[in-house]
Amino acid sequence: MLPFTRPTLDTEEFEAIKEVLQSGWLATGPKVAAFETALADYIGGDVQLRVFNSGTSALEAVLLAYGIGPGDEVIVPAMSFVASANIIVRCGATPKFVDVDLISRNIDAAAVAAAITPNTKVVIPVHFAGRAVDMDPIYQLANQHDLLVLEDAAQAIGTQYKGRQIGSSGNPVCFSFHPNKNMTTIEGGALAINDPVLLKKIDGIRFHGIERDAQGDMDVTAWGGKMNMPDVGAALGLVQLKKLDGFNRKRRTLVERYLQQLPAHDALVLPADVEGHSWHMFCILLDWETLGLNRNQALEALKQQDIAAGIHYPAMHLFSLYRQYGYQPGDFPNAERIGEQTLTLPLFPGMEENDVDRVCSAVISLLNGTY
Repeated sequence: MLPFTRPTLDTEEFEAIKEVLQSGWLATGPKVAAFETALADYIGGDVQLRVFNSGTSALEAVLLAYGIGPGDEVIVPAMSFVASANIIVRCGATPKFVDVDLISRNIDAAAVAAAITPNTKVVIPVHFAGRAVDMDPIYQLANQHDLLVLEDAAQAIGTQYKGRQIGSSGNPVCFSFHPNKNMTTIEGGALAINDPVLLKKIDGIRFHGIERDAQGDMDVTAWGGKMNMPDVGAALGLVQLKKLDGFNRKRRTLVERYLQQLPAHDALVLPADVEGHSWHMFCILLDWETLGLNRNQALEALKQQDIAAGIHYPAMHLFSLYRQYGYQPGDFPNAERIGEQTLTLPLFPGMEENDVDRVCSAVISLLNGTY
């Protein structure tokens, strides 16, 4: 079975984890410090790095540190992994969904501008599947309305925007290192930021609100959670980070082959390649009505050929939780179409070109009705 994704691990990763296990220091320690330094060097810009037990925790810590709570609104795309919106609810604030572009699956400044109200405090652009959002106009809009921009780059480690690494801007940008991402720490995430005041609050939130003076005496001045990364994950991340650019080059090679082989067809919408894209996922749209089948039939047809596929993602505003905020079908047509028609094809560095050929052949059989 060809999975839709799989982490790329080798002897070096296993040895790095073994070293930590043998050291006896398994929780946050020297490997975390080294990983944070290496990530900061990779991303560039004058940023500080903090690693977390998940990308979700990193996003949540920023909102909490910024003081987001009841009565506040946070703008977020209606099509993303649900963590992008769940963190808003977790803080007691209100998610303000906006539609996405059908091809990039990202939000734009016009959608953000239309959603701003006097209660809006934060905008969360999501760099979907490794394609950078057009950030300059969003930052210009945020400056006009005094909004925090919190970039959800969970799927975009290694992505570049106008020649610079996502995360190098100094504004808060959060990454994920879940096993399905372009590099992994098993579970884990990171925050890149250049705001010492906000960062001090985030450090407290990350680990129980603990502060220490020059003598090492402990005090707790504010609430904090338990969001730190252990050294085992950081050790794995140090190895994976060295391989990240190579992983992403292989992803691009595979995507180029997908785009070469998949045909133009009225029932098929392909993603577009752009400069700096790290290609976390390769998601297509299939018009089931035109093809005369449904997605479950398509998934089963692929499975019969030993090919697994994913669904990324259903439109969030249609989940029961978010219906409680008054959202209804028809509110965000592009997000809803993506949710109904999306299919995520296999893409990971361990694939070979003949794997792409096999997937393309299977998709073409769906288009031709010969599956």
